[in-house]
Amino acid sequence: MDNLQNFHRTNYCGELRLSDAGKTVSVCGWVQRQRDLGGLIFVDLRDRTGLVQLSFDDSTDKAIFEKASTLRSEYVIAATGLVRERESKTNKIATGDIEIYVSELRLLAKAETPPFEIVENSKANDMLRLKYRYLDLRRPDMQHAIATRHKVTKICRDYFDEQGFLEIETPMLTKSTPEGARDYLVPSRVHPGKFYALPQSPQQYKQLLMLSGFDRYMQIARCFRDEDLRADRQPEFTQIDLEMSFVNEDDVMAIQEGFLKRVFKEVLDVDVQTPFLRMPWREAMDRFGSDKPDLRFGFELKDISDIVKDCGFGVFSGAVQGGGSVRLINVNGHAADFPRKKIDKLGEFVKTYKAKGLAWTRMHDGQVTSSYQKFLTEEENKAILERAGAKDGDLILIVGDVKDEVVFAALGALRCECAKQLGLLDPKDFKFLWVTEFPMFEYSEEEGRYVAMHHPFTAPMDEDLDKLETDKKNCRAKAYDIVLNGTELGGGSIRISVPETQQAMFRALGFSDEDAQERFGHLINAFKFGAPPHGGLAYGLDRLCMLMAGAESIRDVIAFPKVQNASEPMTNCPDFVDDKQLDDLSLAVTRREETSEEE
Repeated sequence: MDNLQNFHRTNYCGELRLSDAGKTVSVCGWVQRQRDLGGLIFVDLRDRTGLVQLSFDDSTDKAIFEKASTLRSEYVIAATGLVRERESKTNKIATGDIEIYVSELRLLAKAETPPFEIVENSKANDMLRLKYRYLDLRRPDMQHAIATRHKVTKICRDYFDEQGFLEIETPMLTKSTPEGARDYLVPSRVHPGKFYALPQSPQQYKQLLMLSGFDRYMQIARCFRDEDLRADRQPEFTQIDLEMSFVNEDDVMAIQEGFLKRVFKEVLDVDVQTPFLRMPWREAMDRFGSDKPDLRFGFELKDISDIVKDCGFGVFSGAVQGGGSVRLINVNGHAADFPRKKIDKLGEFVKTYKAKGLAWTRMHDGQVTSSYQKFLTEEENKAILERAGAKDGDLILIVGDVKDEVVFAALGALRCECAKQLGLLDPKDFKFLWVTEFPMFEYSEEEGRYVAMHHPFTAPMDEDLDKLETDKKNCRAKAYDIVLNGTELGGGSIRISVPETQQAMFRALGFSDEDAQERFGHLINAFKFGAPPHGGLAYGLDRLCMLMAGAESIRDVIAFPKVQNASEPMTNCPDFVDDKQLDDLSLAVTRREETSEEE
């Protein structure tokens, strides 16, 4: 093997252009492929900026030509040569007008044949890619995604610094708290039997920083939640975490809109229009069946409960009389795209959201077919079509249930599924939205009580303050989420800064004064010394980068992600530790065989 003694890289592969012709340059990287044409050898060399073609012929240095003939994919090399115009140009790569005629070649490392080809948009199995993640990260689209993440974080720090924010680190070893997702626990060797928790967010610390007078705080914060994974969720993730003093909702939103406008312009050259649309949570649910609605298409929900509450179709009337609702979406103008077999599949789709089935009316070429119309009167059918704004070419899809949340979940997902099948989800069409006035509480069937929808430190709306303990169902919060194309980018709220209100919130959640003091005493005590009005927000950095990079999963913008069962195939973690480590921590572990889990 050669070395890099007295070798100096002058350029990255992807940055050379025709204007560099005539220059002698030195480049390094991995061999993408080698083409031996007898008297000519061409090598595509790759680094993180792109590809450049290296050219060799047998009329010059025989030793260099012979070495070039031994090169294989993923060999690591360094080369020096003259930049010249290519005879056969290509527009498939940025350096397609030039090549490097090599005068010096160094072989730095050989490579075995990789388990999959290092190319953009690899079709390799996800688990195989993650097992060999260091190879997967060589692929151009992965390098672009990770570079996008770097740009976003740099702009974030620059922007918030200019807005007067201080970046302050908060502890990674914290106290376990109730409410929310499960904590990852860390045993203490020094304090046997006691545990730290990895932070689900820096929430309490950043509020304490406001009480400390720092006024504007930000942090690129690592957070941990021991919960089930989805495409946009990981057990460890990164937040752009923010808090501000002496502000209201408008102040917080204005700062965030400025950040998003800047980051989209500088990274994607997209001009984001501000201010963003704002929509109360109740309106979002009624119109879109979701608190993170995708506004790139229509298909809005319409409530027809009043029309069918006494109809002869028990599926509809029973849902309304049972305390729920019946609602529809109109897939306008696309009846021809959904023949009966596709509609039946949509019926199976809504069942995954606990809906019992899907009713429908299809209007195509002047003919009307329906799964329910024969059970309703002519007046009722006419009223439904009028409510839907139906015309020839439309497809009406209806879900009813005794639980509104089932209707919303099913139709909210169904409208997105229809749009996906119809190709209406343009990833370059960015529709931002603030969802506001969230419920303060949500009822947990598992716990049999109301829990905080966001967290226990969210302030109620002023006009709902008296509902905090007496009318939890209708108590609204000064909470807001920033939504982009059906994805929640981040969420925040104005915090409770009045000690009496915070105590009332703890009581509303079922904590006694003693419980609250034991779990949150540090915060309660701090509030006694003068708390400024404050509020903030946290973005999911992974989600933001996923959308900006056009990736399908946040795993594609995280260098070393976990899979569905929270394991990492590359290092095979989590794993067992030896008995001595457990003894040091005063722990005993019950061993049991692990069942194999698919991703």
